[in-house]
Amino acid sequence: METKSPREVADTFYDAFARRDAETMAGLYADTATFEDPVFGHLEAAQAKAMWRMLVGRAADLTASHEVVDADDERVRVAWRADYTFGGTGRKVHNEIAARMHVIDGLIVEHKDAFSFWTWSRQALGPAGLVAGWTPLLRSRVRSQALAGLAREKPVQP
Repeated sequence: METKSPREVADTFYDAFARRDAETMAGLYADTATFEDPVFGHLEAAQAKAMWRMLVGRAADLTASHEVVDADDERVRVAWRADYTFGGTGRKVHNEIAARMHVIDGLIVEHKDAFSFWTWSRQALGPAGLVAGWTPLLRSRVRSQALAGLAREKPVQP
């Protein structure tokens, strides 16, 4: 079987996300992969896979779309959007994310998502996010809660 290019990996990954197919998403990560974003921080491969399972499992009204911005033989940049109701508050969120993936032999070895935490927290948390969304204290509290939720997820065996 031919190895997927970084562009094909990204398209497969985000198409699976839009379908809430976390198993396909998880299967695209190398065992040694890392993930990073403003909410969860740095995650190892098993944690990243569990995070996607948790996110797609909890998001009843998730819609997502993406465009590949740039790609070469090992790297791909993707602009993607997610619309969902944040479970902690019941507030609607529209998040615009810039993703960078490093892909080797058809598997993601590094995945970094970037977005405005303040913009996200304003939507997800309401007044608290508006007032304190730019502060390290709120970011730390949100990260702690996100990681605690992730720790409660049952690990899935490969």
